[in-house]
Amino acid sequence: MDYHIRPISWPELEAFHGLMAVFAEVFYDCDTYLGSPPSDDYVRRLLQQDTFIALVATAGDEVVGGLAAYELRKFEQERSEVYIYDLGVKEAHRRKGVATRLIEELRSVARERGAWVVFVQADLGDDPAIELYESLGSRESVYHFDIQA
Repeated sequence: MDYHIRPISWPELEAFHGLMAVFAEVFYDCDTYLGSPPSDDYVRRLLQQDTFIALVATAGDEVVGGLAAYELRKFEQERSEVYIYDLGVKEAHRRKGVATRLIEELRSVARERGAWVVFVQADLGDDPAIELYESLGSRESVYHFDIQA
């Protein structure tokens, strides 16, 4: 199957909603991704921010995967890091290089923006994700903390 990887930009609401549906399916979390969808105005502002990156993988007209990432501008040097917040591929399209191609496209975007690294977290026990990320980069052992606002 031929997959096309591309960024989402405003006003591509259909692609954005397709990405949210993919995330809801692959993360088994309809409430978060589909339960209270953002307004079109919110999506417009998000997609127009230069610090938000959304990529989709399509097969024909169907969104089959994608990622959402953020560029974090550093203060200690004139450079940035890109953080993959979510990455998902529908089950029928896994193990076909889609996630790797999404990350490779993100790496290209990151280089264009002057980023020095792309980083991502993986949950313990998510062996396929860990295997993918280890094949593309180096592993660090860190703790993650959620501090309520």
